[in-house]
Amino acid sequence: MKSNEQLQKDVLDAIKWEPQLHAAEIGVIVHDGIVTLTGTVDNYNKKLAAQDATKEVAGVKAVVEKIDVKYPHSGIKSNDEIAAEALKSLKNHWNVPDERIKIEVEDGWITLNGDVHWNYQKEAAKRAVENIPGVKGVFNHIQIKTQHKSELEKKVIENALRRHWSINADDIRVLVDNDKVILNGTVTSLYQKEEAEKIAWKTPEFCL
Repeated sequence: MKSNEQLQKDVLDAIKWEPQLHAAEIGVIVHDGIVTLTGTVDNYNKKLAAQDATKEVAGVKAVVEKIDVKYPHSGIKSNDEIAAEALKSLKNHWNVPDERIKIEVEDGWITLNGDVHWNYQKEAAKRAVENIPGVKGVFNHIQIKTQHKSELEKKVIENALRRHWSINADDIRVLVDNDKVILNGTVTSLYQKEEAEKIAWKTPEFCL
């Protein structure tokens, strides 16, 4: 296991590697594999980039995000303007059933509610609104409601895990219970954990 100092250095190096980030903008605190990110950035994309870079570092078990987004005066928008652009963006994304999604905006934060049939639709809805100028963050409360219940093939998920370049499928156990998939095992980074979850989510009609 890495020491707190070594993991902090690795995370800082990963953040420095991101071209849109300035190391001085982000503070990194590490305690027993838990990384807390602090600081202030001038757009939401930088906040996401810092989170993603941290998750890819081996040894990171969890990320606590305390980064503030403060837009320059020219980038500040009213809640009404953000809501209007969010609705338009959802409608323009072919893989988002916008008629099933409701939006709330408060102090630049967007909350998504509603229900969809697939996890990729839920994730696509978040991506559709998170890059809108003026947005400080997104709460994705969209629920997944399957159209039909179906028995899943454990082997299909295991094969999909083996195809992924970053995952050692032998370290992950797959359990299937009707329409529920449970993943157990060990990975070396939070990035690998999330990639394994994404693969399982792509299986039709289940709750992870």
